[in-house]
Amino acid sequence: MSIDSPGIAHALLDPARRRGGRTAADGLVQHVAVMLVILLAMTWAASSVAEAVEVAPAEPADSFQGLDAEVQSLKQEVVDLNRDLFMLEEELLFPANTQLAVFVSMDVGTFFGLDSVKLVLDGKEVANYLYTQREAEALLRGGVHRVWLGNLRAGQHEMTAFFTGKGPHGRDYSRGATLRMEKGVGAKYVELKISDRERQLQPEFVVKEWE
Repeated sequence: MSIDSPGIAHALLDPARRRGGRTAADGLVQHVAVMLVILLAMTWAASSVAEAVEVAPAEPADSFQGLDAEVQSLKQEVVDLNRDLFMLEEELLFPANTQLAVFVSMDVGTFFGLDSVKLVLDGKEVANYLYTQREAEALLRGGVHRVWLGNLRAGQHEMTAFFTGKGPHGRDYSRGATLRMEKGVGAKYVELKISDRERQLQPEFVVKEWE
């Protein structure tokens, strides 16, 4: 699940939040830029230290271990900073008061092998995800996949999910499920759940809101 970085600027241009000729989010954008520079600098530093370790002549074991520990520490800092940047960018692009997240889950999966999920919101296709065998197996082991994250205004909305894959006896199988929902202020979470209807020997597809 890439995010177009230039979209941050458009998402933040809110005239109502201007203070002294600048938007309230300008500082956040500048902060993101500074953090990106720091990330690049730390990545370069980690790479330089690693190269120094590779070309340096033989030294005592404790000295080598010290350099290795420094490299690992720098790498971890880069990973942590990258995670923080991603979370900050996501918060800027998808504010909690308008956010809608949709997740896919599976239970058992005896009568259905998932290939893809298409999501239509208010008549517009917003997601169409093709699952690899490894991803489908992860869902069967209890994993949950966020298939879509976006912004949705308050009010009445209709969401339809289309599931395609292999049904009973290995035949091509396609079904849809619809949810009519009320979006208020605050984040909303929707689950697309695939389970087995054992009495009818058929898969069941449910679209429901998380409370």
